[in-house]
Amino acid sequence: MAIPLSLSRWFRTERAALVPLAVVIGLGTGLGSVAFRWLITSITWLFTGTDDFSDAGRVGSPHFPGMGMWFLLLAPMIAGAVYGPLVYRFAPEAKGHGVPEVMYAVAQRGGRIAPRVALVKALASALCIGGGGSVGREGPIVQIGSAIGSGLGQWTRVDSDRLKVLVACGAAGGISATFNAPLAGPFFALELILRDFAAESFGAVVLSSVTASLLARAVLGDDPFLSLPAFTVHNPAEYGLYIVLGVVVGAVGVLFSKVLYLVEDLCDWVWRWPEWARPAVGGLVLGAVLLAVPQMYGVGYPILQNAVEGKYVIGFLLLLLVAKIAATSLTIGIGGSGGVFAPTLFIGAMAGSAFGAIGHDIAPGIVVSAGAYGLVAMGAALGGATRAPITAVIILFELTGEYSIILPLMLAVAMSAGVSQLISKDTIYTRKLLRRGIDIDKAVHPDPFEGQTIGRAVGPAPDPVPDDTDLEAAAGILADSDRPLVPVVDEGGLYRGCVSARGIAEAMQLPSARAVTVAQIAELPEAVTADSTLDEALEAMADHAGTGLPVLDADHDRVVGWITHRDVLTTLRSR
Repeated sequence: MAIPLSLSRWFRTERAALVPLAVVIGLGTGLGSVAFRWLITSITWLFTGTDDFSDAGRVGSPHFPGMGMWFLLLAPMIAGAVYGPLVYRFAPEAKGHGVPEVMYAVAQRGGRIAPRVALVKALASALCIGGGGSVGREGPIVQIGSAIGSGLGQWTRVDSDRLKVLVACGAAGGISATFNAPLAGPFFALELILRDFAAESFGAVVLSSVTASLLARAVLGDDPFLSLPAFTVHNPAEYGLYIVLGVVVGAVGVLFSKVLYLVEDLCDWVWRWPEWARPAVGGLVLGAVLLAVPQMYGVGYPILQNAVEGKYVIGFLLLLLVAKIAATSLTIGIGGSGGVFAPTLFIGAMAGSAFGAIGHDIAPGIVVSAGAYGLVAMGAALGGATRAPITAVIILFELTGEYSIILPLMLAVAMSAGVSQLISKDTIYTRKLLRRGIDIDKAVHPDPFEGQTIGRAVGPAPDPVPDDTDLEAAAGILADSDRPLVPVVDEGGLYRGCVSARGIAEAMQLPSARAVTVAQIAELPEAVTADSTLDEALEAMADHAGTGLPVLDADHDRVVGWITHRDVLTTLRSR
Protein backbone atom coordinates (compact mmCIF):
# COMPACT_ATOMS: atom_id res chain seq x y z
CA MET A 1 0.00 0.00 0.00
CA ALA A 2 1.47 3.34 -1.08
CA ILE A 3 1.78 6.16 1.41
CA PRO A 4 0.05 9.48 0.54
CA LEU A 5 2.41 12.01 -1.04
CA SER A 6 1.71 14.72 1.54
CA LEU A 7 2.48 12.35 4.43
CA SER A 8 5.60 11.11 2.69
CA ARG A 9 6.82 14.69 2.27
CA TRP A 10 6.26 15.33 6.00
CA PHE A 11 8.26 12.22 6.96
CA ARG A 12 11.08 13.33 4.68
CA THR A 13 11.37 16.98 5.67
CA GLU A 14 10.19 17.47 9.25
CA ARG A 15 12.43 16.71 12.22
CA ALA A 16 9.40 15.89 14.35
CA ALA A 17 8.62 13.02 11.97
CA LEU A 18 11.38 10.96 13.58
CA VAL A 19 9.32 10.75 16.80
CA PRO A 20 6.43 8.58 15.52
CA LEU A 21 8.80 6.59 13.30
CA ALA A 22 11.10 5.79 16.24
CA VAL A 23 8.13 4.78 18.42
CA VAL A 24 6.73 2.48 15.73
CA ILE A 25 10.15 0.89 15.20
CA GLY A 26 10.54 0.43 18.97
CA LEU A 27 7.15 -1.27 19.19
CA GLY A 28 7.90 -3.48 16.19
CA THR A 29 11.34 -4.44 17.48
CA GLY A 30 10.03 -5.07 20.99
CA LEU A 31 7.34 -7.39 19.62
CA GLY A 32 9.92 -9.00 17.33
CA SER A 33 12.24 -9.61 20.28
CA VAL A 34 9.47 -11.21 22.35
CA ALA A 35 8.38 -13.40 19.43
CA PHE A 36 11.97 -14.34 18.65
CA ARG A 37 12.71 -15.40 22.24
CA TRP A 38 9.48 -17.42 22.31
CA LEU A 39 10.46 -19.06 19.04
CA ILE A 40 13.91 -20.01 20.37
CA THR A 41 12.42 -21.44 23.58
CA SER A 42 9.77 -23.39 21.66
CA ILE A 43 12.22 -24.93 19.20
CA THR A 44 14.66 -25.75 22.02
CA TRP A 45 11.82 -27.49 23.89
CA LEU A 46 10.88 -29.46 20.75
CA PHE A 47 14.43 -30.79 20.52
CA THR A 48 15.35 -31.16 24.18
CA GLY A 49 12.23 -31.05 26.34
CA THR A 50 13.65 -28.03 28.25
CA ASP A 51 13.69 -24.27 27.76
CA ASP A 52 17.51 -24.24 27.92
CA PHE A 53 19.49 -27.44 27.63
CA SER A 54 22.98 -26.05 28.28
CA ASP A 55 22.99 -26.88 32.01
CA ALA A 56 21.19 -30.23 31.72
CA GLY A 57 24.37 -32.28 31.31
CA ARG A 58 24.94 -35.26 29.03
CA VAL A 59 21.40 -36.62 29.19
CA GLY A 60 18.78 -37.63 26.65
CA SER A 61 15.72 -35.75 25.49
CA PRO A 62 12.37 -36.91 26.89
CA HIS A 63 10.97 -36.50 23.39
CA PHE A 64 13.39 -39.12 22.01
CA PRO A 65 13.92 -41.53 24.92
CA GLY A 66 15.25 -44.32 22.72
CA MET A 67 18.16 -42.21 21.47
CA GLY A 68 19.59 -41.29 24.86
CA MET A 69 22.31 -38.65 24.69
CA TRP A 70 22.86 -39.42 20.97
CA PHE A 71 20.06 -37.02 20.07
CA LEU A 72 22.73 -34.33 20.53
CA LEU A 73 24.43 -35.63 17.39
CA LEU A 74 21.33 -35.30 15.23
CA ALA A 75 19.68 -32.13 16.57
CA PRO A 76 22.06 -29.67 14.80
CA MET A 77 21.83 -31.70 11.58
CA ILE A 78 18.01 -31.67 11.55
CA ALA A 79 17.90 -27.94 12.30
CA GLY A 80 20.49 -27.26 9.58
CA ALA A 81 18.49 -29.26 7.05
CA VAL A 82 15.61 -26.82 7.60
CA TYR A 83 17.31 -23.42 7.93
CA GLY A 84 20.01 -24.08 5.31
CA PRO A 85 17.65 -24.13 2.29
CA LEU A 86 15.53 -21.37 3.89
CA VAL A 87 18.46 -18.94 4.07
CA TYR A 88 19.93 -19.98 0.72
CA ARG A 89 16.62 -19.51 -1.12
CA PHE A 90 15.14 -16.39 0.46
CA ALA A 91 17.82 -14.26 2.21
CA PRO A 92 21.52 -15.23 2.00
CA GLU A 93 22.38 -12.15 4.09
CA ALA A 94 20.59 -13.81 7.04
CA LYS A 95 23.50 -16.25 7.33
CA GLY A 96 26.14 -15.52 9.94
CA HIS A 97 26.07 -13.17 12.89
CA GLY A 98 24.04 -10.29 11.47
CA VAL A 99 25.66 -7.10 12.78
CA PRO A 100 28.25 -6.76 9.96
CA GLU A 101 25.42 -6.91 7.41
CA VAL A 102 23.67 -4.03 9.19
CA MET A 103 26.93 -2.04 9.35
CA TYR A 104 27.40 -2.62 5.62
CA ALA A 105 23.84 -1.55 4.82
CA VAL A 106 24.36 1.74 6.68
CA ALA A 107 27.85 2.45 5.34
CA GLN A 108 27.41 1.37 1.72
CA ARG A 109 23.72 0.99 0.86
CA GLY A 110 22.14 4.06 2.42
CA GLY A 111 20.44 1.94 5.10
CA ARG A 112 18.50 -0.25 2.66
CA ILE A 113 17.77 -3.75 4.00
CA ALA A 114 15.29 -6.12 2.35
CA PRO A 115 12.23 -6.49 4.67
CA ARG A 116 12.16 -10.27 4.19
CA VAL A 117 15.48 -10.46 6.09
CA ALA A 118 13.63 -9.94 9.39
CA LEU A 119 11.43 -13.01 8.97
CA VAL A 120 14.11 -15.28 7.50
CA LYS A 121 16.67 -14.24 10.14
CA ALA A 122 14.21 -14.95 12.96
CA LEU A 123 13.32 -18.41 11.70
CA ALA A 124 16.86 -19.41 10.75
CA SER A 125 18.45 -18.20 14.01
CA ALA A 126 15.73 -19.75 16.19
CA LEU A 127 16.21 -23.08 14.42
CA CYS A 128 19.99 -22.83 14.70
CA ILE A 129 19.99 -21.95 18.42
CA GLY A 130 17.12 -24.31 19.31
CA GLY A 131 18.90 -27.11 17.45
CA GLY A 132 22.10 -26.67 19.45
CA GLY A 133 23.96 -23.93 17.58
CA SER A 134 26.36 -22.24 20.01
CA VAL A 135 25.50 -18.65 19.08
CA GLY A 136 23.61 -15.74 20.60
CA ARG A 137 20.23 -14.17 20.01
CA GLU A 138 21.44 -10.53 20.14
CA GLY A 139 22.95 -10.37 16.64
CA PRO A 140 19.78 -11.73 15.01
CA ILE A 141 17.46 -9.36 16.88
CA VAL A 142 19.71 -6.44 15.88
CA GLN A 143 19.37 -7.48 12.24
CA ILE A 144 15.63 -8.07 12.67
CA GLY A 145 15.09 -4.66 14.28
CA SER A 146 17.26 -2.96 11.67
CA ALA A 147 15.26 -4.59 8.87
CA ILE A 148 12.05 -3.32 10.50
CA GLY A 149 13.51 0.20 10.67
CA SER A 150 14.74 0.06 7.09
CA GLY A 151 11.45 -1.32 5.81
CA LEU A 152 9.46 1.46 7.51
CA GLY A 153 11.88 4.08 6.19
CA GLN A 154 11.65 2.78 2.63
CA TRP A 155 7.85 2.67 2.82
CA THR A 156 7.72 6.30 3.99
CA ARG A 157 10.32 7.22 1.31
CA VAL A 158 12.67 9.06 3.65
CA ASP A 159 16.11 10.08 2.38
CA SER A 160 19.21 7.98 2.98
CA ASP A 161 20.46 9.97 5.99
CA ARG A 162 17.16 9.58 7.81
CA LEU A 163 16.89 5.94 6.70
CA LYS A 164 20.22 5.19 8.39
CA VAL A 165 18.89 6.67 11.64
CA LEU A 166 15.81 4.43 11.43
CA VAL A 167 18.05 1.39 10.93
CA ALA A 168 19.95 2.42 14.07
CA CYS A 169 16.63 2.79 15.91
CA GLY A 170 15.88 -0.85 15.14
CA ALA A 171 19.32 -1.97 16.30
CA ALA A 172 18.98 0.00 19.56
CA GLY A 173 15.54 -1.46 20.21
CA GLY A 174 16.86 -4.97 19.64
CA ILE A 175 19.66 -4.68 22.19
CA SER A 176 17.38 -2.90 24.66
CA ALA A 177 14.60 -5.49 24.50
CA THR A 178 16.96 -8.48 24.57
CA PHE A 179 19.12 -7.41 27.52
CA ASN A 180 16.48 -5.28 29.26
CA ALA A 181 19.07 -2.51 28.86
CA PRO A 182 17.45 0.65 27.44
CA LEU A 183 20.61 2.74 27.92
CA ALA A 184 23.03 0.29 26.30
CA GLY A 185 20.85 -0.03 23.17
CA PRO A 186 21.36 3.54 21.93
CA PHE A 187 25.11 3.47 22.56
CA PHE A 188 25.40 0.18 20.69
CA ALA A 189 23.55 1.69 17.73
CA LEU A 190 25.52 4.95 17.73
CA GLU A 191 28.93 3.44 18.40
CA LEU A 192 28.77 0.43 16.09
CA ILE A 193 26.00 1.00 13.54
CA LEU A 194 25.87 4.75 12.84
CA ARG A 195 29.38 5.46 14.17
CA ASP A 196 28.14 8.96 14.93
CA PHE A 197 26.76 10.72 18.02
CA ALA A 198 24.67 13.49 16.41
CA ALA A 199 21.97 14.94 18.68
CA GLU A 200 19.11 14.17 16.27
CA SER A 201 20.22 10.55 15.94
CA PHE A 202 20.64 10.16 19.69
CA GLY A 203 17.12 11.34 20.45
CA ALA A 204 15.55 8.97 17.93
CA VAL A 205 17.48 5.85 18.99
CA VAL A 206 16.81 6.56 22.69
CA LEU A 207 13.08 6.83 22.01
CA SER A 208 13.07 3.56 20.06
CA SER A 209 15.17 1.84 22.73
CA VAL A 210 12.90 2.91 25.57
CA THR A 211 9.78 1.91 23.66
CA ALA A 212 11.16 -1.54 22.85
CA SER A 213 12.27 -2.08 26.45
CA LEU A 214 8.89 -1.02 27.88
CA LEU A 215 7.05 -3.42 25.58
CA ALA A 216 9.43 -6.31 26.33
CA ARG A 217 9.16 -5.65 30.08
CA ALA A 218 5.36 -5.57 29.87
CA VAL A 219 5.33 -9.01 28.24
CA LEU A 220 8.37 -10.74 29.75
CA GLY A 221 8.67 -8.97 33.10
CA ASP A 222 11.22 -6.59 34.55
CA ASP A 223 13.82 -9.18 35.53
CA PRO A 224 17.32 -8.92 34.01
CA PHE A 225 18.34 -11.68 31.63
CA LEU A 226 20.99 -12.73 34.18
CA SER A 227 20.95 -12.62 37.99
CA LEU A 228 24.51 -11.50 38.64
CA PRO A 229 26.23 -11.46 42.06
CA ALA A 230 26.85 -8.29 44.04
CA PHE A 231 30.12 -6.54 43.17
CA THR A 232 32.64 -5.14 45.65
CA VAL A 233 36.29 -4.11 45.44
CA HIS A 234 37.74 -5.49 48.68
CA ASN A 235 41.29 -4.21 48.34
CA PRO A 236 42.80 -1.23 46.41
CA ALA A 237 45.44 -3.61 45.03
CA GLU A 238 42.69 -5.23 42.98
CA TYR A 239 42.68 -2.26 40.61
CA GLY A 240 46.10 -3.37 39.39
CA LEU A 241 44.72 -6.87 38.85
CA TYR A 242 41.81 -5.47 36.83
CA ILE A 243 44.31 -3.73 34.55
CA VAL A 244 46.08 -7.06 34.00
CA LEU A 245 42.69 -8.71 33.49
CA GLY A 246 41.87 -6.19 30.75
CA VAL A 247 45.12 -7.00 28.92
CA VAL A 248 44.57 -10.77 29.16
CA VAL A 249 40.90 -10.72 28.20
CA GLY A 250 41.53 -8.22 25.41
CA ALA A 251 43.93 -10.71 23.86
CA VAL A 252 41.38 -13.50 24.34
CA GLY A 253 38.72 -11.41 22.58
CA VAL A 254 41.00 -10.86 19.59
CA LEU A 255 41.88 -14.57 19.59
CA PHE A 256 38.18 -15.42 19.40
CA SER A 257 37.77 -13.13 16.39
CA LYS A 258 40.75 -14.67 14.58
CA VAL A 259 39.70 -18.27 15.28
CA LEU A 260 36.12 -17.51 14.19
CA TYR A 261 37.19 -16.52 10.69
CA LEU A 262 39.95 -19.13 10.51
CA VAL A 263 37.35 -21.86 11.08
CA GLU A 264 35.05 -20.23 8.54
CA ASP A 265 37.88 -20.28 5.98
CA LEU A 266 38.57 -23.91 6.78
CA CYS A 267 34.90 -24.80 6.28
CA ASP A 268 34.90 -22.91 2.95
CA TRP A 269 37.99 -24.84 1.86
CA VAL A 270 36.56 -28.24 2.81
CA TRP A 271 33.03 -27.77 1.47
CA ARG A 272 32.55 -28.55 -2.25
CA TRP A 273 28.81 -29.21 -2.44
CA PRO A 274 25.63 -27.06 -2.57
CA GLU A 275 25.59 -24.31 0.05
CA TRP A 276 22.04 -25.11 1.16
CA ALA A 277 23.21 -28.54 2.41
CA ARG A 278 26.21 -27.22 4.33
CA PRO A 279 24.45 -26.55 7.69
CA ALA A 280 22.97 -30.06 7.75
CA VAL A 281 26.23 -31.90 7.01
CA GLY A 282 28.24 -29.59 9.24
CA GLY A 283 25.63 -30.10 11.94
CA LEU A 284 26.96 -33.63 12.47
CA VAL A 285 30.38 -32.20 13.36
CA LEU A 286 28.76 -29.66 15.67
CA GLY A 287 26.76 -32.50 17.24
CA ALA A 288 30.00 -34.31 18.04
CA VAL A 289 31.20 -31.18 19.89
CA LEU A 290 27.93 -31.09 21.85
CA LEU A 291 28.35 -34.74 22.80
CA ALA A 292 31.77 -33.92 24.21
CA VAL A 293 30.73 -30.67 25.93
CA PRO A 294 26.91 -30.43 26.16
CA GLN A 295 27.24 -27.09 27.97
CA MET A 296 27.79 -25.57 24.51
CA TYR A 297 24.17 -26.22 23.50
CA GLY A 298 22.49 -22.94 22.48
CA VAL A 299 23.23 -19.55 24.01
CA GLY A 300 24.39 -20.91 27.38
CA TYR A 301 23.32 -18.18 29.81
CA PRO A 302 22.86 -20.65 32.73
CA ILE A 303 26.48 -21.77 32.31
CA LEU A 304 27.67 -18.14 32.23
CA GLN A 305 25.79 -17.41 35.44
CA ASN A 306 27.20 -20.49 37.17
CA ALA A 307 30.70 -19.36 36.24
CA VAL A 308 30.41 -15.87 37.73
CA GLU A 309 28.82 -17.38 40.84
CA GLY A 310 32.01 -19.42 41.34
CA LYS A 311 30.50 -22.88 40.79
CA TYR A 312 33.24 -24.20 38.48
CA VAL A 313 36.88 -25.09 39.08
CA ILE A 314 39.69 -23.49 37.07
CA GLY A 315 40.26 -26.41 34.71
CA PHE A 316 36.59 -26.64 33.77
CA LEU A 317 36.38 -22.88 33.21
CA LEU A 318 39.28 -23.06 30.76
CA LEU A 319 37.67 -26.03 29.03
CA LEU A 320 34.43 -24.12 28.63
CA LEU A 321 36.35 -21.12 27.25
CA VAL A 322 38.09 -23.19 24.56
CA ALA A 323 34.94 -25.18 23.79
CA LYS A 324 32.88 -22.00 23.32
CA ILE A 325 35.38 -20.53 20.89
CA ALA A 326 35.39 -23.80 18.93
CA ALA A 327 31.61 -24.37 19.04
CA THR A 328 30.66 -20.81 18.05
CA SER A 329 33.27 -20.70 15.28
CA LEU A 330 32.03 -24.03 13.94
CA THR A 331 28.37 -22.95 14.10
CA ILE A 332 29.13 -19.84 12.03
CA GLY A 333 31.53 -21.73 9.77
CA ILE A 334 28.98 -24.34 8.69
CA GLY A 335 26.53 -21.59 7.70
CA GLY A 336 24.63 -21.19 10.96
CA SER A 337 22.68 -18.05 11.82
CA GLY A 338 23.21 -16.38 15.18
CA GLY A 339 25.12 -13.68 17.01
CA VAL A 340 28.59 -13.50 18.51
CA PHE A 341 27.68 -10.90 21.15
CA ALA A 342 26.56 -13.45 23.75
CA PRO A 343 29.43 -15.90 23.02
CA THR A 344 31.84 -13.00 23.57
CA LEU A 345 30.29 -12.33 27.00
CA PHE A 346 30.46 -16.07 27.72
CA ILE A 347 34.15 -16.30 26.81
CA GLY A 348 34.93 -13.24 28.91
CA ALA A 349 33.10 -14.69 31.90
CA MET A 350 35.06 -17.95 31.68
CA ALA A 351 38.42 -16.20 31.25
CA GLY A 352 37.71 -13.70 34.03
CA SER A 353 36.40 -16.29 36.48
CA ALA A 354 39.48 -18.47 35.87
CA PHE A 355 41.70 -15.39 36.36
CA GLY A 356 39.92 -14.56 39.61
CA ALA A 357 40.11 -18.14 40.87
CA ILE A 358 43.85 -18.26 40.22
CA GLY A 359 44.23 -14.90 41.97
CA HIS A 360 42.22 -16.15 44.95
CA ASP A 361 44.45 -19.23 45.25
CA ILE A 362 47.60 -17.09 45.15
CA ALA A 363 46.44 -14.11 47.22
CA PRO A 364 43.16 -14.91 49.05
CA GLY A 365 43.51 -11.79 51.18
CA ILE A 366 43.31 -9.57 48.06
CA VAL A 367 41.06 -11.52 45.70
CA VAL A 368 37.98 -12.48 47.67
CA SER A 369 35.45 -13.13 44.89
CA ALA A 370 36.54 -14.81 41.66
CA GLY A 371 33.12 -14.15 40.16
CA ALA A 372 33.72 -10.39 40.31
CA TYR A 373 36.54 -10.83 37.81
CA GLY A 374 34.27 -12.89 35.58
CA LEU A 375 31.74 -10.08 35.68
CA VAL A 376 34.23 -7.37 34.69
CA ALA A 377 35.81 -9.64 32.08
CA MET A 378 32.46 -9.90 30.28
CA GLY A 379 32.69 -6.20 29.48
CA ALA A 380 36.42 -6.40 28.76
CA ALA A 381 35.91 -9.22 26.25
CA LEU A 382 33.17 -7.27 24.54
CA GLY A 383 35.34 -4.14 24.41
CA GLY A 384 38.28 -6.09 22.99
CA ALA A 385 36.34 -8.05 20.38
CA THR A 386 34.10 -5.23 19.13
CA ARG A 387 36.24 -2.22 20.08
CA ALA A 388 33.09 -0.50 21.36
CA PRO A 389 34.20 0.45 24.90
CA ILE A 390 31.28 2.75 25.70
CA THR A 391 28.75 0.04 24.92
CA ALA A 392 30.76 -2.52 26.90
CA VAL A 393 30.90 -0.34 30.02
CA ILE A 394 27.25 0.71 29.92
CA ILE A 395 25.78 -2.71 29.26
CA LEU A 396 27.64 -4.31 32.19
CA PHE A 397 26.68 -1.40 34.42
CA GLU A 398 23.01 -1.88 33.45
CA LEU A 399 23.20 -5.62 34.03
CA THR A 400 24.56 -5.20 37.54
CA GLY A 401 22.94 -1.92 38.54
CA GLU A 402 25.88 -1.26 40.85
CA TYR A 403 27.94 1.90 40.61
CA SER A 404 30.83 0.19 42.42
CA ILE A 405 31.61 -1.74 39.23
CA ILE A 406 32.36 1.39 37.18
CA LEU A 407 36.02 2.02 38.05
CA PRO A 408 37.35 -1.54 37.63
CA LEU A 409 35.12 -2.02 34.59
CA MET A 410 36.39 1.14 32.89
CA LEU A 411 39.98 0.17 33.63
CA ALA A 412 39.58 -3.34 32.24
CA VAL A 413 37.61 -2.26 29.16
CA ALA A 414 40.06 0.54 28.34
CA MET A 415 43.00 -1.85 28.56
CA SER A 416 41.14 -4.48 26.56
CA ALA A 417 40.23 -2.07 23.76
CA GLY A 418 43.80 -0.73 23.74
CA VAL A 419 45.31 -4.21 23.46
CA SER A 420 42.86 -5.02 20.68
CA GLN A 421 43.92 -1.88 18.81
CA LEU A 422 47.60 -2.79 19.18
CA ILE A 423 47.42 -6.38 18.00
CA SER A 424 44.64 -6.26 15.41
CA LYS A 425 43.57 -3.71 12.83
CA ASP A 426 40.01 -5.06 12.71
CA THR A 427 37.24 -6.21 15.06
CA ILE A 428 35.00 -9.24 15.16
CA TYR A 429 32.48 -7.25 13.09
CA THR A 430 34.64 -5.27 10.66
CA ARG A 431 36.81 -8.28 9.79
CA LYS A 432 33.88 -9.88 7.96
CA LEU A 433 33.54 -6.76 5.82
CA LEU A 434 37.28 -6.39 5.23
CA ARG A 435 37.33 -9.93 3.86
CA ARG A 436 34.91 -8.67 1.18
CA GLY A 437 37.13 -5.67 0.42
CA ILE A 438 34.90 -3.23 2.34
CA ASP A 439 36.59 -0.85 4.77
CA ILE A 440 33.92 1.18 6.59
CA ASP A 441 36.51 3.07 8.64
CA LYS A 442 38.14 4.81 5.69
CA ALA A 443 37.69 4.91 1.98
CA VAL A 444 40.14 2.75 0.06
CA HIS A 445 40.02 5.25 -2.85
CA PRO A 446 39.59 8.99 -2.31
CA ASP A 447 36.13 10.26 -3.25
CA PRO A 448 36.43 12.71 -6.19
CA PHE A 449 32.98 14.11 -5.36
CA GLU A 450 33.63 14.83 -1.66
CA GLY A 451 32.35 18.26 -0.65
CA GLN A 452 31.39 19.29 -4.22
CA THR A 453 27.79 20.38 -4.69
CA ILE A 454 25.88 19.89 -7.92
CA GLY A 455 26.12 23.66 -8.61
CA ARG A 456 26.71 24.18 -12.33
CA ALA A 457 25.53 20.67 -13.14
CA VAL A 458 21.88 21.72 -12.68
CA GLY A 459 20.03 22.13 -15.97
CA PRO A 460 16.57 23.42 -16.83
CA ALA A 461 13.62 21.28 -15.77
CA PRO A 462 11.07 20.01 -18.29
CA ASP A 463 7.67 21.66 -18.27
CA PRO A 464 5.65 20.24 -15.35
CA VAL A 465 2.35 18.38 -15.65
CA PRO A 466 -0.62 19.70 -13.60
CA ASP A 467 -1.71 17.15 -11.00
CA ASP A 468 -5.32 17.01 -12.32
CA THR A 469 -4.23 15.93 -15.81
CA ASP A 470 -5.85 12.71 -17.01
CA LEU A 471 -3.75 9.81 -18.25
CA GLU A 472 -4.48 10.29 -21.96
CA ALA A 473 -3.45 13.95 -21.90
CA ALA A 474 -0.38 13.13 -19.79
CA ALA A 475 0.66 10.47 -22.31
CA GLY A 476 0.54 13.12 -25.05
CA ILE A 477 2.67 15.49 -22.97
CA LEU A 478 5.26 12.77 -22.33
CA ALA A 479 5.28 11.87 -26.04
CA ASP A 480 6.17 15.47 -26.93
CA SER A 481 8.78 15.76 -24.16
CA ASP A 482 12.43 14.86 -24.58
CA ARG A 483 12.43 13.28 -21.11
CA PRO A 484 10.72 10.04 -19.98
CA LEU A 485 10.19 11.51 -16.49
CA VAL A 486 8.56 14.88 -15.77
CA PRO A 487 7.57 16.67 -12.54
CA VAL A 488 3.97 16.98 -11.36
CA VAL A 489 2.76 20.19 -9.65
CA ASP A 490 -0.49 21.34 -8.09
CA GLU A 491 -2.38 24.49 -9.06
CA GLY A 492 -0.12 26.57 -6.85
CA GLY A 493 3.02 25.23 -8.51
CA LEU A 494 4.01 23.06 -5.52
CA TYR A 495 5.89 19.87 -6.33
CA ARG A 496 3.82 16.68 -5.97
CA GLY A 497 6.24 14.11 -7.40
CA CYS A 498 7.16 12.78 -10.82
CA VAL A 499 5.35 10.78 -13.46
CA SER A 500 6.96 8.54 -16.07
CA ALA A 501 5.88 7.23 -19.45
CA ARG A 502 6.11 3.69 -18.08
CA GLY A 503 3.95 4.56 -15.08
CA ILE A 504 1.28 6.10 -17.34
CA ALA A 505 1.33 3.09 -19.67
CA GLU A 506 0.85 0.69 -16.73
CA ALA A 507 -1.96 2.81 -15.23
CA MET A 508 -3.81 2.94 -18.56
CA GLN A 509 -4.23 -0.84 -18.39
CA LEU A 510 -6.46 -0.44 -15.32
CA PRO A 511 -10.26 -0.75 -15.78
CA SER A 512 -10.73 2.66 -14.13
CA ALA A 513 -8.01 4.37 -16.17
CA ARG A 514 -10.35 7.13 -17.44
CA ALA A 515 -10.93 8.38 -13.88
CA VAL A 516 -7.24 8.34 -12.89
CA THR A 517 -5.15 11.52 -12.79
CA VAL A 518 -1.38 11.87 -12.63
CA ALA A 519 -1.64 12.91 -8.96
CA GLN A 520 -2.70 9.36 -8.14
CA ILE A 521 0.26 7.70 -9.86
CA ALA A 522 2.97 10.28 -9.15
CA GLU A 523 6.05 8.89 -7.38
CA LEU A 524 8.48 10.65 -5.04
CA PRO A 525 12.05 9.74 -6.02
CA GLU A 526 14.83 10.55 -3.58
CA ALA A 527 15.07 14.31 -3.20
CA VAL A 528 17.99 16.30 -4.62
CA THR A 529 18.49 19.99 -3.78
CA ALA A 530 20.89 22.62 -5.06
CA ASP A 531 23.03 22.01 -1.96
CA SER A 532 23.33 18.26 -2.56
CA THR A 533 26.84 16.99 -3.24
CA LEU A 534 27.77 15.24 -6.47
CA ASP A 535 28.04 11.85 -4.80
CA GLU A 536 24.62 12.34 -3.11
CA ALA A 537 23.12 13.17 -6.50
CA LEU A 538 24.65 10.09 -8.12
CA GLU A 539 23.40 7.89 -5.27
CA ALA A 540 19.89 9.35 -5.64
CA MET A 541 20.02 8.68 -9.40
CA ALA A 542 20.99 5.03 -8.95
CA ASP A 543 17.51 3.94 -10.09
CA HIS A 544 17.04 6.83 -12.54
CA ALA A 545 20.14 6.57 -14.72
CA GLY A 546 18.28 7.30 -17.96
CA THR A 547 15.87 9.96 -16.73
CA GLY A 548 17.63 12.18 -14.22
CA LEU A 549 15.86 13.78 -11.27
CA PRO A 550 14.27 17.11 -10.40
CA VAL A 551 16.30 19.54 -8.28
CA LEU A 552 14.14 20.98 -5.50
CA ASP A 553 14.39 24.07 -3.35
CA ALA A 554 15.41 23.86 0.31
CA ASP A 555 11.81 23.21 1.39
CA HIS A 556 11.30 20.46 -1.21
CA ASP A 557 8.25 22.39 -2.45
CA ARG A 558 9.27 23.67 -5.90
CA VAL A 559 11.30 22.37 -8.84
CA VAL A 560 14.24 24.65 -9.60
CA GLY A 561 16.11 22.53 -12.15
CA TRP A 562 17.01 19.06 -13.40
CA ILE A 563 20.09 16.88 -12.89
CA THR A 564 21.33 13.93 -14.98
CA HIS A 565 24.33 11.60 -14.91
CA ARG A 566 25.73 13.32 -17.99
CA ASP A 567 25.49 16.74 -16.31
CA VAL A 568 27.37 15.47 -13.24
CA LEU A 569 30.16 13.83 -15.27
CA THR A 570 30.53 16.87 -17.54
CA THR A 571 30.83 19.15 -14.51
CA LEU A 572 33.39 16.82 -12.89
CA ARG A 573 35.59 16.79 -16.02
CA SER A 574 35.57 20.58 -16.15
CA ARG A 575 36.94 20.94 -12.59
